[in-house]
Amino acid sequence: MFVGEYSDGRDTLVVCERSGDLHLVSPKGDERLVLAGDSTFATQDHTTGGRIIRGDDGTVRALASDDRIYERLSYGTGTFHIVLQRPLAELRAEAEAARPPVERGTFRTPELTELAPLDTSMRFDIRYATENNFMGARFYSQARAFLQHPAAEALVRAHRWLRQFGYGVIIHDAYRPWYVTKMFWDATPPAQRDFVANPARGSKHNRGCAVDLSLYDLRTGKEVEMPSGYDEFSTRAYADFPGGTSRQRWYRALLRAAMEREGFHVERVEWWHFDYGDWRHYPIGNIRFEDIH
Repeated sequence: MFVGEYSDGRDTLVVCERSGDLHLVSPKGDERLVLAGDSTFATQDHTTGGRIIRGDDGTVRALASDDRIYERLSYGTGTFHIVLQRPLAELRAEAEAARPPVERGTFRTPELTELAPLDTSMRFDIRYATENNFMGARFYSQARAFLQHPAAEALVRAHRWLRQFGYGVIIHDAYRPWYVTKMFWDATPPAQRDFVANPARGSKHNRGCAVDLSLYDLRTGKEVEMPSGYDEFSTRAYADFPGGTSRQRWYRALLRAAMEREGFHVERVEWWHFDYGDWRHYPIGNIRFEDIH
């Protein structure tokens, strides 16, 4: 069970309960935590320890260790937003004028396949066709989703496997033109770039072999709650984040099981992002949705 997450701006400490014991997950590893009253803590082998700082209401506000203060993190709710590094219009003009990196090698001919007609019970919330995303801007002129044909067929199989549990997939993004990836990278503060792809290498989204998705309840039609929101640039988004509720973690594990059994692999820092195994065989794409036939 997740207890709390603390950061000094460089490293993050996670406190969780496991089999009746408190554990501290830090850059040093996963260690059993021992409390000495209300004011101090230490790991079982004493590699990490320090003071517990409480607020006026008695709740833990921070941990102090090795002259560093780790403040408790609180991400709130709603859509996550970054602070844009440059004006959006400037980013767009520069990205649209740029060209993807030149690649060497032999690639398969792209077969971008639209997902919606493949199974009408799949749901879509294409965030980058709206302003409800981490940059607060619209990037796609059409709310559509595409994958290379083998990946598209595998996604449909995963969706249909989920029916036995009462869930289906809701898709937020799939193929993404390269110029949009460049905008994301150039707009994002360097400290948060673990969550966006470097346009110098291109992304699996650009190759039509990555999909961002979650689950929805077939009975209610509502999207389920995961340990973090979509496109939340925080450790709560990590595929192995120990926090959230047990039900949220169960949803996350169910989605991962459905996708992995069909040849997809989860992105380490994004529970919603899955790459298809054949992505290396496809070139970086920069075609706009309206030009896909």
